[in-house]
Amino acid sequence: MNEYADGRLGAELLINVTPTESRVALVENGILQEIHIERRMKRGLVGNIYKGKVTRVLPGMQAAFVDIGLEKAAFLHASDIVNHNECVADDDKQKLQANNIGRLVHQGQELVVQVVKDPLGTKGARLTTDITLPSRYLVFMPGASHVGVSQRIESEAERERLRKLTEPFVDENGGFIIRTAAEGVGEDELVQDAVYLRQVWQKVLERKRRKGVKDLYRDMILPVRIVRDFVGTKLDRVMVDSRETIEELALFCREFMPELNDKLQLYRGPNPLFDQYDVENEIQRALEKRVDLKSGGYMIVDQTEAMTTIDLNTGAFVGSRNLEETIFNLNLEATQAIARQLRLRNLGGIIIIDFIDMVNENHKNRVLTALEQALSRDRVKTNISGFSSLGLVEMTRKRTRESLEHILCSDCPCCQGRGTLKTVETVSFEILREIIRVDRTYDADEFVVYCAPAVHESLSTQDNELLAELEVYLGKKIHLRNEQQYNQEKFDVVMM
Repeated sequence: MNEYADGRLGAELLINVTPTESRVALVENGILQEIHIERRMKRGLVGNIYKGKVTRVLPGMQAAFVDIGLEKAAFLHASDIVNHNECVADDDKQKLQANNIGRLVHQGQELVVQVVKDPLGTKGARLTTDITLPSRYLVFMPGASHVGVSQRIESEAERERLRKLTEPFVDENGGFIIRTAAEGVGEDELVQDAVYLRQVWQKVLERKRRKGVKDLYRDMILPVRIVRDFVGTKLDRVMVDSRETIEELALFCREFMPELNDKLQLYRGPNPLFDQYDVENEIQRALEKRVDLKSGGYMIVDQTEAMTTIDLNTGAFVGSRNLEETIFNLNLEATQAIARQLRLRNLGGIIIIDFIDMVNENHKNRVLTALEQALSRDRVKTNISGFSSLGLVEMTRKRTRESLEHILCSDCPCCQGRGTLKTVETVSFEILREIIRVDRTYDADEFVVYCAPAVHESLSTQDNELLAELEVYLGKKIHLRNEQQYNQEKFDVVMM
């Protein structure tokens, strides 16, 4: 690991590339903070620009479906149809709220759109007409005629300096947003970014003029994109285990991020890169519901389609003072773990946190402040609503890509995603009812029941009296067959 003389561990990007997928891990102070995965057959779409055609307009939803050449039609809401000159010029610019989708688009209309959210579950990609092209210091906005400055640049003098340097680049093709990373940079760097972004936009326009072309612009491959997006973040090392990928990164860094050139390293260790840094084990732990805390407490992270809930429990944590202090200290510790889990699992949407109940209002405020500070390092936008009347903390985290669980996992074939199985007793009673139903419908002579081993054992021992009573009641023989391949809920009743 990249350890300094004072014992501090630096921030590192670990990039693992195989022919089928690319994975990028952010490790800070020796602890995995983020993991990004992109598979060759399922590349992310966020940032891609398409020429689409409106296939359906839905006035009731103030939205339209747009065909951009994907399996599912993409979704365009009226609020995402933006006139640059009518919005606030900032990184978090407020968009024009259109109140009538029918006046903005019509069926069969062609639009240039950009993906802002990948397809998630059963939902198609989400689109915007607010096209933006990012580089290191600037974001190009086609059609805009102004310069915006990131709100995170607080110095008014610096904001004005950057605005004056950038304004000459604005022309009829578009304007710019100055990113936070531009603070303190000179004119040459801004010129280089502006020229590059204009060239990219010209290539987009050239492809737009071609008939039958829908794919106008694809964002960079994952390793290059992550390095670009970490602009302004202090990275001490970028370790790559692919010679081809490190050459691409070196080319990109020489042109846009020269300060990273000396930090690129080709990994040649005897063990796989992610094994060497324990990233593989951390990924497995990130798929589990339970997260243990150092103090002995633990959290249960439960992700559903509607929201994510995080429940905090004391576990083995007993503290050393009174009960209120014990609870407060555990909640305070959990804020750091919660912020890390949100980043690591890439959880988005509505998030409900059930801290252990606190009576002291000062303690509540300090826990909220600690949570806000922990989340301030998150590059994804978050919003905390505070404690509700039920004592729950409600917050949101912007969701643009699928969570780690959705990328790596699918629904269990046994429970179909419920997370639970019917008990042996429940399945046994279902079998008995099914035998009665089949007998009344078809008047069979006798029955053979094929079932899972645990159910077979229960019906043969614990519930054998019930089976015997049913045989007497029906006046027919019932045979049991043990099927090793059946899951606990599966059974078949066959007539003889």
